[in-house]
Amino acid sequence: MGFGTDMAKAREIHKLKIRTARKPKLAELDVEFQKAQETSADTSAIVAKKQALRDAPADSGITDAKDAYALKVQWKTDILGASPYS
Repeated sequence: MGFGTDMAKAREIHKLKIRTARKPKLAELDVEFQKAQETSADTSAIVAKKQALRDAPADSGITDAKDAYALKVQWKTDILGASPYS
């Protein structure tokens, strides 16, 4: 009998890492949004990016991950940036 990974705890830690990574990205997008509004530019792409960041902790890949490796590869570098696991 070996040691295992507490996947419930691992999922919560992973979600915390997502929340930490998205915080400065949301702040940057807030500035972009305000600038776009000041010039009456289209804000739909910015809104979509912000929503993707908000939805990231609820991604089904986190819930479906069966082990720590599956959880780590679920990190979406396209919206969250570099993985904290590498």
